[in-house]
Amino acid sequence: MTRPDPIPRLAILALAGLLALILGACTAKKAEYVERPVEQLYNEALDAMMAKDYIGATERFDEVERQHPYSSWANRAQLMSAYSYYLENRYDDAIVALDRFIQLHPTNKDVAYAYYLKGLSYYEQISDVARDQKMTELALSTLDELVKRFPSSKYARDAKLKIDLTFDHLAGKEMEIGRYYLNKGHYLAAINRFRLVVDRYQTTTHVPEALHRLTEAYLSLGVPEEARKTAAVLGHNFPGSEWYIDSYEIMENKKVRQQQAEKPWYKFW
Repeated sequence: MTRPDPIPRLAILALAGLLALILGACTAKKAEYVERPVEQLYNEALDAMMAKDYIGATERFDEVERQHPYSSWANRAQLMSAYSYYLENRYDDAIVALDRFIQLHPTNKDVAYAYYLKGLSYYEQISDVARDQKMTELALSTLDELVKRFPSSKYARDAKLKIDLTFDHLAGKEMEIGRYYLNKGHYLAAINRFRLVVDRYQTTTHVPEALHRLTEAYLSLGVPEEARKTAAVLGHNFPGSEWYIDSYEIMENKKVRQQQAEKPWYKFW
C-alpha cells in the first residue's frame, strides 16, 4: 500500500509561491536603497518640516544619520529629528532623542539648545494643579540644569522665566492641598502645606494667600498669637493685598473695606 504524502502537493506549491513572494519583496526593498548625498537628504527633511510633515521630516533626518553617521550633518539631523518630534507633540519621543544627543555630544555647541528643548517638552505637558505634578518637577529640574550649566546661553533667560512659572505651579498644588485640609478641619496638616509655600516658594504669587490661610488655621486651632504674628508678616510684606485685609478683618472681627479710601487703619506691628 502506498503511504499518503505527509504534505499534500498543493500545500507544497503554495508554500513555494509564498517563499518566492517574500524573497521578491526583500529583493525589491534592497533595490530601493540608494545612498544619497547628505545635503540632499537634509534639505528634503527641512522641506518636509516646513510643510508640517513632521513624521516625514523625522524619517528623513534619521536617514541622514543612518547613511552618513560620521558627518557633521548627522549631529544636526539628530537634533532636528528631536525638534520634529516636539513639533508633532510627540514629547516622549523628543525627550528620548534629546537625551541621546546630550549623551553622545556633551560638548556640542548646540547642547544648551538640547536641554532647552527637553525642558520645553516637559513644560508643555504640565496640566492643571489638580493632577500629578511629575511633569512639573521634571521640567523644573531640566530647566534648572540648563541655567546652571549654560548661564550665559541665549536660552537661559527664557528658562529662568519658565522656572518661576513652574515654581508657581508647584506652589499652587500645595495651596490646593492646604485648602482641602483647612476645609476638612485638619488644621495641622493645612499649616504644614501653607508653611511650605511660604518657606520654599516665597517668590511666587501664592505667598500672600498662604499667609492669610495660616492666619485662619492658627485661629481655628486656638493659637491667636501665632495668627497675629503671621498676619503681621503678611501686612509688612504685602500691605496693599486683599489677603491682608481679609486677615485683619478676621483678627479684629470687623469689616473695614469701606474705609480703604481713608488713611491707614490696619496694623499688626
